[in-house]
Amino acid sequence: MSSEEHKAANSTISPFFGKWTKVSDKLNVISVKLASRTLQSGLIKTVRAAFHSNSKMSKDLPQTSAKMATRILKVAEKDLGRFREGDGQEKLGTWEVPEADSPSIKILQETAKYLRTKDTPVAFPTETVYGLAADATRSSAVKGIYSAKGRPSDNPLIIHVSDLEMLRGLLSPATTSPLGNGEANGHGEKIPDIYLPLIHQFWPGPLTILLRNPTPSKLAPEVTAGLSSFGARMPASPLALSLIKLTGAPLAAPSANASTKPSPTTADHVLEDLEGRIELILDGGACQVGVESTVVDGLCDPPVVLRPGGVSIDELRSCPGWERVAKAYKDQSEIGKSAPRAPGMKYKHYSPKARVVLYESSLAAAKDGVQQEDLEVFRKGWQASQTNGTGNDLLKVGVIRTRHWQPAAGLPCGEFKQRAIVNGGASKENSAEVELEVQEADLYTPEHDSSIGEVLGISIGEDTRSIAQGLFSALRELDRRGAHIIFVEGIGDNEDIGAAVMNRLRKAASQIRS
Repeated sequence: MSSEEHKAANSTISPFFGKWTKVSDKLNVISVKLASRTLQSGLIKTVRAAFHSNSKMSKDLPQTSAKMATRILKVAEKDLGRFREGDGQEKLGTWEVPEADSPSIKILQETAKYLRTKDTPVAFPTETVYGLAADATRSSAVKGIYSAKGRPSDNPLIIHVSDLEMLRGLLSPATTSPLGNGEANGHGEKIPDIYLPLIHQFWPGPLTILLRNPTPSKLAPEVTAGLSSFGARMPASPLALSLIKLTGAPLAAPSANASTKPSPTTADHVLEDLEGRIELILDGGACQVGVESTVVDGLCDPPVVLRPGGVSIDELRSCPGWERVAKAYKDQSEIGKSAPRAPGMKYKHYSPKARVVLYESSLAAAKDGVQQEDLEVFRKGWQASQTNGTGNDLLKVGVIRTRHWQPAAGLPCGEFKQRAIVNGGASKENSAEVELEVQEADLYTPEHDSSIGEVLGISIGEDTRSIAQGLFSALRELDRRGAHIIFVEGIGDNEDIGAAVMNRLRKAASQIRS
């Protein structure tokens, strides 16, 4: 781009596209604002050129892929598609992408072409968290997900569909349809009847249903990790739905983070983990829900929840056939057990680098904050590491607050300063990014006679949905600031999607105080 074009780009910002960010191997970030019309032709050529390079992936899983340049492409969520309407049309039957000549649509078209032909996955936003997408029908592409994430190969993937037409194309010919009690539906519907109330109520949205995988299957075997079933969902993000539709195939897409790390809710989070491992990140802004989808199995009686998520168990129980839905997951990792039926069941997940100490809401002694003995035990070990020459940092203590803890959270510290950061959550009204505040203060000895480090405090709100929205961002922010230990104030499991929040925290925690 010439200097004249660069000036023109900075003076006229496209309402559809926003900005394109290219990240080099040396972590230099160059943001370029693009003109809405005068630069469209040059832009698309530049984007296409980025798609023509593809590094060879290692076939030995779960090794990470070879180093490659990673680019962030900004995509506006406006006017990207809709479900077909008209007399007799099913509500979620077919998703249609407009033929509009907008930069965002063109980027999605080129990304879809990339997904059809390349084996390196692409990161993209959904309403829950950012996903790492590959064509679910091609083994070589799906293997790229495991390689980029460093994901164990026996951990199954969820597929994402754009509409019911695509989902039905993956199921066996309609004969009988399990209702949880083995009855046939008798009306030729390929989707099991037990799921129809959930689809009507919660799709598109943060709910994954478990389905039988037919033989032969259109899905790559790596998607199911050897299981006879697969999980499917229809995301609520128009960007995601249009990308899937344009690809013309379901997309296998776990969270777009390095395996075991907190899930990403912004494009920057993806970049932190996967820079050099993938080529493309579609930036659609911050995710609204902030935790992954709920996974349910309706092919057994009673139906069960395999993973808590963005739809609560009480919401499920309001649907016909799901009044007796039971919990079939554990809040601790189940390493060494049999193959997991759903993602998030077996391995360590959602963990920052720092040690995480979770205080359950039921712990009366912790209503006012961190217990001093917990800090002292950690501080002694940390001081020993400094004496042994394994570190020379100030002790940094992170605190994540929800409903009751005050900013100091019971810690001996000085006056707090405030500093705003982007949360990684979004308001439901306008999808605008909301902010969290990091409060910084000096950490003192219990006697307040000398400074021994720093307290980094973040409040993620009191409302359960706000807490879910900000959780992963808070963990990542404290990690980024070098916290050595993070104390977290828990919430109740029975509060809206509190079960999902606490499930993630218990899996992330090194220690649980209850």
